[in-house]
Amino acid sequence: MTLLTKPSHPGEVLVELYLEPLGMSAITLARRLDVPRTRIERLVKGETALSVDTAMRLAKFFGTTAEFWINLQRAHDLAQARANVDLSRITPLAVAAK
Repeated sequence: MTLLTKPSHPGEVLVELYLEPLGMSAITLARRLDVPRTRIERLVKGETALSVDTAMRLAKFFGTTAEFWINLQRAHDLAQARANVDLSRITPLAVAAK
């Protein structure tokens, strides 16, 4: 049996791995990143997706990479799509026999 885990939203990772251990609020982070407070507040609540701009700012601030943050968002989006997108009416293209 394979155990599949649901990928975390980037905002959840931001809170659990960075903000809580540092005792930092979303508002403080927003100020440090020079973005509107609502951008970070909505991100940590999982109400909005992580933008490339925010990924770059988080990477610079926390010493990570933008790819780290973007890959979190990509994995979350793909998991959501797999759970919600109906592909049942699509017939795969048959490979031409040679």
